[in-house]
Amino acid sequence: MAGFRLKMFYGAVVAALAWVIPASAQEYPTRPITLIVPFAAGGSSDVNARLIAEQMSRHLGQPIVIENIGGAGGAVALARVAQAAPDGYTIVQGNSGTNTAVYLFTPDVKFSPSDFAPIGMFNKSSAVVAIRKNFPAENLSQFIAHAKQNPGTLNIGHSGVGSQNYLFCKAFMQAAGIDVTLVGYRGGGPALNDLIGGQIDGLCDSSASVTPAIQSGLVRGIALGSKTRLPHLPDMPTAAEAGLPQFEIAGWYALFAPKNTPPGIIIRLNDAMRAAVASPDYLKRLDDLGSQPAVDAEMAPAYLARFVPQEIEKFRKMLGDVK
Repeated sequence: MAGFRLKMFYGAVVAALAWVIPASAQEYPTRPITLIVPFAAGGSSDVNARLIAEQMSRHLGQPIVIENIGGAGGAVALARVAQAAPDGYTIVQGNSGTNTAVYLFTPDVKFSPSDFAPIGMFNKSSAVVAIRKNFPAENLSQFIAHAKQNPGTLNIGHSGVGSQNYLFCKAFMQAAGIDVTLVGYRGGGPALNDLIGGQIDGLCDSSASVTPAIQSGLVRGIALGSKTRLPHLPDMPTAAEAGLPQFEIAGWYALFAPKNTPPGIIIRLNDAMRAAVASPDYLKRLDDLGSQPAVDAEMAPAYLARFVPQEIEKFRKMLGDVK
């Protein structure tokens, strides 16, 4: 009889815990969530954040408000999130620049990878090198030849030192063996606007941001960092096809919360993110932008927790002294 009562007691405890843990997640969210984007509006980070936020808000039952905070390649925004309350109402979109390269380019940042709780990766995007439409080069090989004949004179835009686009630029310069002047902006949007206006010669960006401008003829895409061509840019060669196989790099986008955010809230956000990625509308928009959704395993918080340190070490070895 005593054994039976003991089993009943433990059963009641387990049942109570099973009720309490999901309850907090079920009550969340009760008000709008702020999704901080570490760059100005209009760039690839902003585009991707707005797409995922729109879908996630439908599943969470609350609006997700985008707040653009540019500066220092994403470090300003991440410092803000690292100090935010761990209640699930302030989250941040990160990428291979803001959450990995920032520690290489800006070693005095006031945060570390452990200050962020991974929610999950949601998509990936190819690196793109684009040039102004009237640049005196028709393709990648001609552009590289022009850069080598005029060292230090070409201006290539990016989203700020340590950003994902800056990584793309550094990888491209290293692969091509060229000396160009890198021009930092507070986001990919302002950089793209200057490229369209002819104020800079080229741009390193992700396909999600620059594809529409290439399609409309406002700028000229000369190389993709992906292994295959993109369906919506069928005439744009991969770097390997254009004679530069050393340039192969892709971007990724993920969501993070401040450390100590309750596991139930992380699960709730991850579930909403997965539902958003599975949405036909979302997948259609990604396809239009030349991006790919993260696969199931990549969307897990545990995967992102392992992946970020690996990315930091990868870029440390690939780029060495990059400052």
